[in-house]
Order: sequence, then structure tokens, then C-alpha cells
Amino acid sequence: MMIKNNNTLKAMAEKTNRRDSRYGTKKPVKKSTSHTFRNLCLILLAGGLFALFSYLGYLDYNVRKQFEGKRWAVPARVYASPVELYAGYALTADKFEALLKMLHYREDAALSAEGSYFKNGVQIRVKTRNFAFWDQPQPSVSMQLNFSGTGIATITDLTTSQDIAIIRMDPVQIGSFYPTIKEDRVLIKLEEAPDSLIKGLLASEDRDFYQHFGVSLKGIARAMWTNVRAGGMVQGGSTITQQLVKNFYLTNERSFSRKAKEALMALILEYRYTKNEILEAYLNEIYLGQNGSSSVHGFGLASEFYFGSTLKDLPLEQVASLVALVRGPSEYDPRRYPDRAVQRRDLVLDQMAAEGYITTEQAVEAKAKPLSVIPRTQRSSNRYPGFLDLVKRQLSEKYREEDLTSQGLRIFTTLDTQVQDILEKTVTAKLDQLDKLPHADNLETAVIVTRRDSGEVTALTSGRENLAGGFNRALDAVRPIGSLIKPAVYLTALEYPDKYTITTRVNDSTIVVPGQNGVDWIPKNYDHKEHGSVALHTALAKSYNLATVRVGMDIGVARTAKTLKSMGVTRALDLFPSLLLGAVSLTPIEVTQMYQTLAGDGFSTPIKAIRAVVDTDGKQLQSYPFTVRQAVDPAATYIVNTMLQEVMHEGTGRAAYSSFPKDYGLVGKTGTTNDAKDSWFAGYTGDYLSVVWVGRDDNKPIGLTGANGALPVWVDLMRQISTQPVNLIPPDNVKLLWVDPNNGLLTHKGCGSSKQYPYISGSEPTAYSDCGAAVFEEDKPWFTDLFESDTKQSEPPTQ
Repeated sequence: MMIKNNNTLKAMAEKTNRRDSRYGTKKPVKKSTSHTFRNLCLILLAGGLFALFSYLGYLDYNVRKQFEGKRWAVPARVYASPVELYAGYALTADKFEALLKMLHYREDAALSAEGSYFKNGVQIRVKTRNFAFWDQPQPSVSMQLNFSGTGIATITDLTTSQDIAIIRMDPVQIGSFYPTIKEDRVLIKLEEAPDSLIKGLLASEDRDFYQHFGVSLKGIARAMWTNVRAGGMVQGGSTITQQLVKNFYLTNERSFSRKAKEALMALILEYRYTKNEILEAYLNEIYLGQNGSSSVHGFGLASEFYFGSTLKDLPLEQVASLVALVRGPSEYDPRRYPDRAVQRRDLVLDQMAAEGYITTEQAVEAKAKPLSVIPRTQRSSNRYPGFLDLVKRQLSEKYREEDLTSQGLRIFTTLDTQVQDILEKTVTAKLDQLDKLPHADNLETAVIVTRRDSGEVTALTSGRENLAGGFNRALDAVRPIGSLIKPAVYLTALEYPDKYTITTRVNDSTIVVPGQNGVDWIPKNYDHKEHGSVALHTALAKSYNLATVRVGMDIGVARTAKTLKSMGVTRALDLFPSLLLGAVSLTPIEVTQMYQTLAGDGFSTPIKAIRAVVDTDGKQLQSYPFTVRQAVDPAATYIVNTMLQEVMHEGTGRAAYSSFPKDYGLVGKTGTTNDAKDSWFAGYTGDYLSVVWVGRDDNKPIGLTGANGALPVWVDLMRQISTQPVNLIPPDNVKLLWVDPNNGLLTHKGCGSSKQYPYISGSEPTAYSDCGAAVFEEDKPWFTDLFESDTKQSEPPTQ
């Protein structure tokens, strides 16, 4: 048994020794380094390819996202009201030429392109531009206008030799609403681009455009060789596609990484889109100059900016000038560096000839032409910021801010540029005069002019300088209106004809109005006098405070406030007795709306500054039609208007007739506030209503009443723009009767001092007066005032 166990142990030991010998005596084998390096390279290659394709995917996403989406934020363009021309229109030849220059028409005796004219004495030939208005397109017309001493005598179509009854000129662009980045462009389609523009770009910028795939090695080599031979930079190596990428997607950074990114994106762009799509985008994107703070992009806008004409009408030499700008808009700016611009233009023409796009003779002829660049235009700047502020506020009721600054809307407004320019010059001149008066320094103003029949705002100034971004006093200056409220008081009274008529006698004497807090209110007249028993029309014409308060308290403050609401005042009103003398603060635009109802014979027409909004495809998005509603009694309104005519003939506004014919029928009212801090005038002629406020921003006294502050501004403005007198037409229920003003009784024409007064049917006097009846001592005939000084009767105070 022992032997067996020993043998077993011995065998196990030998087996172990053999195993140890097998594993212990053999040397280990080293692994191959080439296999590891290969694996590492494969991993790096895979990672690099993954990163590259990921980056290409990222670039591809960005290229497609912007190129297929809304490519450009195109600002809205705002246009003034177009000038309508017809025989008999009061427009002189010089003023019409000034309008043509404002529209950037070019003098050209041959009328070879749209937007050209030629003046010969009192005869002007014009080739108008094709223009799509909000209601219909108007094709280009060649016409001849003959002028007389008073205006347009005839308008003749040069093509048909027929008279033209009426024609609209293309409107003046008065501003734009920009996005955050102030870029401007006029979008064009490829088929709208002149053939000479495409060939000029191909010849000078990218000869192989239709052969390469976004990057042209041949073009780079050719550009390097050309530049070496020329001893300077005359040709670039970037393709049109690369230039589009740089302008559309990238910055102007000069680095290898940006250049590589540009090349990759150019390849992607060429892979994704057709050559024509790329070329059309390039025509609209390329940067071609600077207009103030706004950059000029695309050939559509550049043609208007530099030459005042649409792209399709440019001659060869001007197209070449635009192509020359591609290489450097600042360096080859034709206004700043005309010699450089001509040199570069001529090079473009030579390149076009070398490529066979034009003949040598055409190149020589084009190079002989001058640049013909128009003076720097203000087309993109907001020339009338106060008015444009009103436009934008009215648009905000219908449109979002981003729509106004990016959708390329065309906004047609009611502004008359001729009236606006006259207004601004008048304000500057008159305020300079008023500043020289005692206490009247640092004056500011706000003026609004509307068409009497429609409520369309034709002009607006928000201050004597009318600066962009400043405080818009016309829309936001809330100031007490003083006596401007009095027509509403008398209008309310006349709506009760059984109690008040135009000749009803009221007492202009001291009145004490108990206050709710125990403090009595005792108003005073401006001259601190009492005038006793006076007729209702005299109380308004002379702007007597005491008589007005008596009438207002009799009919009720609440009823007067209701009349104000009916006339268009939307602001909350405090129903205190002092409201009757104008202790209510309104903005000039609110006063204008109030007086527009009087000018509309009792019918309210909303004040508007916009006629229509049109999208980029010419579709009308929003119209602003003429709307009207009866707001107050037309009969009572007619009577108040006749009383306001008396204000102008015999009352506080009589100074106006030093500049107007006596039969012009002016209607208006002065207004002054406590301590003469605010000077107002609101009035209208047959064609225009205007409201003028004069005062100081710090609310200090200015020492001016409505009669010697705002009224002179109004008169000087209206005598320049108004051509129609007022012709008030009485409603059917109003009778015009001859009355003795001394006693208010019926009489006949030619009897003593008899005058004709209007009465609502049923309220007229029935008793007759004997001619030569005694005159009331307190109420002298109006004509005696002509021989008395009016210095103390010019205006009441707290109104």
C-alpha cells in the first residue's frame, strides 16, 4: 500500500516538473507595433470623417435653412400721397420740376428711359415710370405739360397726341421701417435683370460661372496671373458663388478657416441649387454702398440709389458702373471718387468686349459717357419723422413690428410733401420771429394739417426741428386747450333750440360756482371786465368766459362732456365746471379730431395717415376707406360754424383777414391757457383744417395768446396752401332770416344794421322790429369795434 502511494506521488511530481519545464524555459513573443499604428490611424480617420461629415451636415443645414426660408428681412417702404396732374391744377412749371427732382427724374431731351424729363420754358416733356399703385398699375407714359401763369394748361400724350384728363405721378418715398440690421434692397427676379448686367458680372467676376462647381481653380490661377501682370489687384479669384456665401452667410474676417468654410459652403450651394437660383440671390444680396446708416444691397436698389432709375432702364455705361462697385463700393464710390469709378467702369467694359459680350464700338461709346450719378438721395431715410411716427402707430393696430420691418410691405400714406415742406419752413420762420418777443423764447410747436373733406393728414410737424426719435408733441403733448373747448359748449346749447338760438341773449357778468370742497370758483374774463347782456354769437366771437360759464352751467357740464365724446375725444374727462373754460388737457391730434367733426358739418371722420398697405406681390393687404358717421346735430353744427366765422371776422381771429380775401369764409377759434402757457389755434378753409399749438416744453409762460402766437403760424401756413374758400351749406331744417342784431327781432334786408342769421326751424323769432330800434347799451353793433383798439380783447385767459 505504501509503495502504491509513493509511486502515485512520484508520477504527480514528474508531471508537474514537465509542465514547469514547458512554460518556464520558453521566451515570451513581442506584439507587432505596425498593427497598433494601423488601428490608431483607422480610428483617427473614422473620427475625422465623422467630424467632417458632421460639419458638412451642419453647413448644409445652415445653407438650406437660410436659402430656402425668408432670405432677407426687407424693410417696409413708406410713400407719400401721389401728385395728381390735370389741366387747371395750380402747379407752376418750376414747382413741377422741383417735384421731378425730388422723384429723381433725370434731364434727357430724348426721353430715352422712364424717369426722364426735359424742360423748355413753360413746357415740360416727361416720361413717367411704370408704377403699381394700391388700386391699379399705371404704365409709363410720355407726355407734354404746358403751363400758364396759374398752373397746368394742358397735358398731352406724346404717343397718341390726345389730351390726358388726369394722371398720377409715382409717389415720393418718404421713409422705411427697418429691422435691427439696417439693410435695404429692392428685390428683383433674374429675368428682370438686364442682359448687360449678367454679362458684365460674368466678364469681370466669374467667367466660368456656368462651368465650375462653386470653386474655380482655373479662375484663381487666372486672377493671380492677371494681377501679377497688372502689378496690382485688378481681378479676384472668388467665384460668384463664393461671393454670395461671403455676403449671405459669413463675415468679412480674413482667415484661412473662413476661406475654407466659404469654399465648402460654395460647394454645398452649387450641389443644392441651380445656377440661376444662385445668380438671382447674388443680384439681390451683394453689398453695393452705404446710404447714411443703411447699407445698400442688390442691384435693384443700387440703380435707384446711384442713378435714380429702375434697373431695367439703365444704359450700358451705368450698368457697367454698378458692376464696377462689386470689387469695392467704398473704393469706387462714384460720388466720392469719380475718377476711380470711371477707371473701374472702363475696365469692366473692356472685359465685356474681350469676352465678346459687346462690340469694341459699344465699349468705346459707353466709355465716352459721363457717370451721370444723381446727388445723394434721401430715399431710405425717414424725412418726416413726426408723420412717420403717426403712420407706425396706426399700422401697429393691424401689424406686428416684425411684419413692418421684414416683409417688404409698401405703405401708401396721405402725406402731401409740398404741404409738409411749406409747413416746416413756415414753422421755422414764424417761431424765429416769435422768439424775439418778450418772454417768448425757446418756443416749441406742433401742427397738424388735414383735408377738410376726408380727415386725411397731409402734413404734421412735432417740433420746430422735427427730429427723428424726439418727443412727438403732435401726438403726445397733453396740454390744456383753453377756449378751443367753447364751440363744444355752444354746440351743446344749440342742440336745445327751444332754449338757445344764435341770437339768444346771455349775461356776461360775474358768476360764482360753489365748489364741492367749499371753495367757490369765480371765473374772470380776459380783460377783467363784464359785458352785460350779449347775444350768444357775440359771446363766442369775443370769447367771453362769464357768458360761456353761464351757458355751460345751464345746460350741464356732463352734456358738454358728452358732446366732446361725440366729436371724437376719447380721453377720460373730469366733470368739473372749469371744463367749460378748457381745463381739460388734450394732445394736438385729439384737438384735430374734435375740430374735424366741426369741419365735417357734424359728421365725424377718423383722422388717418394711411391709404393702403400692399405686399411684395402687389396684393392689397389692408385698405383704409373713407368712413363717416353723424356725430352731432348738423343743424346746430352749421350755426356754430357761422359763429366761428364771426370769430374770424369780428372776434379774436380777425387778424387773419389781413392775409385773406374778406369773402374767404374762414372758420376758426383761438385758445389761451392760464398764465399764457399755451397758445392754440384751430381753424379751416374750404380745403384744409389745421391745428397749431405753441408753447414751451418746461410749461413756463410764453406771454402769447392764441391770437398773437398760434394764429400767425396758422395764417402764414394756410395762405400758402389753401385755394378754396369756405362755403357753408345750411341743412334743410335751418332757416336764414334777416334780424335786427340790436334786439333780435325779425326785419328785412337793408333795414338799418340788419344781418342774416341761421335758426333751426321752429326756433326762429316771430316778432318784427321797426327799423332803427334803440341799441342795447351793453351790446354795441359789431362794426363799431373796428374803430377801437383790440389789444385788450385779443383773448380770454383760463380756457
